[in-house]
Amino acid sequence: MREVSVIGIGQTKVGEHWDTSLRHLAWEAIQMALRDAGVRRVDGLYVGNWLAGQLSGQEHLGALIADFAGLRGVEAVKVEAAGASGGAALRQAYNAVASGLMDFVVVVGVEKMTDRIGSPVQAAVATGADSDYEAAQGITPVTLAALLMRRYMHEYGLELSDFAPFSVNAHQNASTNPNAMYRNKISLEAYIKAPMVAEPINLFDAAPAADGAAALVLCPTAIARDYNVQPVRIAASAIATDTLALHDRHDPLFLTAANLSAGQAYEQAGITAEDVDVFELHDGFTILAALSLEACGFARRGEGVRLAADGSIGLRGHIPIATFGGLKARGDPAGATGIYQVVEVVTQLRGAAGPNQVQGARWGMTQNLGGLAATAVTHILEAPSG
Repeated sequence: MREVSVIGIGQTKVGEHWDTSLRHLAWEAIQMALRDAGVRRVDGLYVGNWLAGQLSGQEHLGALIADFAGLRGVEAVKVEAAGASGGAALRQAYNAVASGLMDFVVVVGVEKMTDRIGSPVQAAVATGADSDYEAAQGITPVTLAALLMRRYMHEYGLELSDFAPFSVNAHQNASTNPNAMYRNKISLEAYIKAPMVAEPINLFDAAPAADGAAALVLCPTAIARDYNVQPVRIAASAIATDTLALHDRHDPLFLTAANLSAGQAYEQAGITAEDVDVFELHDGFTILAALSLEACGFARRGEGVRLAADGSIGLRGHIPIATFGGLKARGDPAGATGIYQVVEVVTQLRGAAGPNQVQGARWGMTQNLGGLAATAVTHILEAPSG
């Protein structure tokens, strides 16, 4: 297997793009990534998307986007794994280059979620849960997360306000990210007063649905510097699964898939959690941030919240997360989220994050979750040397 590097990145602003189509969003991100990589033609295109068929009335995205982005003729397919679709698409692109089947690959995550509102959107995102035993009973992802959060608070004697530092940190970092959906800072008081969405989850515990696209260009590490003087090596790529239905899990408060994929990634990269300098986790709900930190070895069971309380997750903390706002404040364009995470980590490892920079970052990790972590995709990246 060959080593693989990221030589190009691109992203659109996350927000409500009512006047921009899904194909235009993807085109914009791909063009930026190709320019950054210094290449015009690629061998393959992998599209991460979850909801286009339901919310945009469009499937067959591989051919559609390849054509519109000027890549007509290349192998192109859509990859779907609910909210982990972007990460899963990157995993397939990585395999294509690492195996030697392709030399240059574009992976793009794209989603349009704000053209529809209300029940159609809720019905669409409920497809990431178990259709027979969860969605059919009226359960949605936010209500499932609320069940997790309530149980976590009960088990470890926590109050809702204990989760506030996650949201405060995300909004603080998003305030200096021009591509973030919400650039407003929030206070502890604002968090406590926020209206409930599904008790105990309030408005500042849940990431906003959004539109956006982000793209990467991959190639073999051996030739990466011929195209970009700052190639970022993908040191590990791993995907794991858990039961789809929350009630089927032996221990709902332990994200098994997240733990497995992170463990595999650490082994591939030859590092441990202690070596990770920046971690873009899947904070679709604040409870997932706490549980992900625990599952990936950054905190003991029940102590993920403490990392937020003591400042460890800040830009100058022990394990910075949501460095550009995370899903919570940058926004969560579903199938594109996993690619945004990697674009942000690549920016950190290039030392190009400006006011959001984690100083001296060498190792970065991303983890993209589908459903309530029924799918977990973990990537570890290494900064350019020299």
